[in-house]
Amino acid sequence: MKRIVILGAGESGAGAAVLAKKEGFDVFVSDMSMIKDKYKKLLNDHEIMWEEGQHTESLILNADEIIKSPGIPDNAPMIQKVKEKQIPIISEIEFAGRYTHAKMICITGSNGKTTTTSLIYHILKHAGYDVGLAGNIGSSLALQVAEENHEYYVIELSSFQLDNMYDFKADIAVLMNITPDHLDRYDFKMQNYVDAKMRIIQNQTPQDAFVFWNDDPIVAEELKKYNIKARLCPFSEFKSGSVIGYVDKDEYVIEGPTPFNMEQEELALRGKHNLYNSLAAGITADLAGVSNEKIREGLKTFEGVEHRLEKAGRVRGVEFINDSKATNVNACWYALDSMRTPVVLILGGKDKGNDYSEIFDLVREKCIGLVFLGVDNSKLHAAFDGFGIPIADVKSMKDCVNECYKMAKPGSTVLLSPCCASFDLFKNMEDRGEQFKECVKNL
Repeated sequence: MKRIVILGAGESGAGAAVLAKKEGFDVFVSDMSMIKDKYKKLLNDHEIMWEEGQHTESLILNADEIIKSPGIPDNAPMIQKVKEKQIPIISEIEFAGRYTHAKMICITGSNGKTTTTSLIYHILKHAGYDVGLAGNIGSSLALQVAEENHEYYVIELSSFQLDNMYDFKADIAVLMNITPDHLDRYDFKMQNYVDAKMRIIQNQTPQDAFVFWNDDPIVAEELKKYNIKARLCPFSEFKSGSVIGYVDKDEYVIEGPTPFNMEQEELALRGKHNLYNSLAAGITADLAGVSNEKIREGLKTFEGVEHRLEKAGRVRGVEFINDSKATNVNACWYALDSMRTPVVLILGGKDKGNDYSEIFDLVREKCIGLVFLGVDNSKLHAAFDGFGIPIADVKSMKDCVNECYKMAKPGSTVLLSPCCASFDLFKNMEDRGEQFKECVKNL
């Protein structure tokens, strides 16, 4: 019996374990951290062996194949030992793809992928498709394949997941953009990160489609290096050349299999970044065969994504916006660009090799205060101290929101758009966003 060992017992790891057990493998799960109770129950219900708080080498290095959680870096000691033994390492998505014939709609990008993934899923679901939501959001793809096995899956893919995908193929691949992110995981080499993102198109055939932002300079340069067999479906803010999704005289236009247009002001999502998200989603839905009527309804009724430019409350004329998902500088740029009132901006967290110069002009133009929320804010001070804008340092969300409220004036906006990962002070970006919303409520 072939032995599969799963490292990491979160959503993806526990789901992979259930699928592996169903397919008749000898399965063992190991997690260096404590496993959440709901995942322990899932593993126990399926009689799967597991351990927490340690990695027992004798139970791991006898594997025929390892399924690794995307959160575990390649330089982790156990991963190094697995590589020395030349045991194949794959992702949960790669593993799950072996056991389903469903159509795979896969979305990646440095920014916008969660909103775009959620919007595509919303449109397909609204149109009556048998569709599952998986990857970075939704439930484990492997668990859904084991227990539900939908006809379609809409999957948000991070660069970490793509790193360990080899034979998996996207029927429709969507690439929103590529800007610097996670460089700490890629030896601080941008090309390594770019290469990971471009894996979204691997194994595609002429029957598949590749949807991408035509104006991204990095993507444009990378496309010259690849012999892409899939149908190319570029989108842009403006009509030009070969783009099939664009805006023309305030009309949202898709020149897909069934041409489609609607008034831009009818779109549920506002802002330039959300225009790109809506174009990518509309093209993808059209490629998947969704009717124009259902695409229109989906684009009009979508309610947005939690922690992405989410309204957190209004207190005595001050608007509070939760953009905790903005874990890189480019995401913060789009958030600031969409602001129409003076901004008190919250920055900080675990720096991933950020270059803050991208937002300098917008900070000078729009910000009336900066609050640095992190264990080590020295890089932020080096970048922004010379701007002549009031700055405060805090190490808790309660203090952060209080400082922001002091700086803000009626008619201004407090924007949590941190540019950084959350792991220095919070469990994850969701925890950071939830604490922000709770503190706003308590003002």
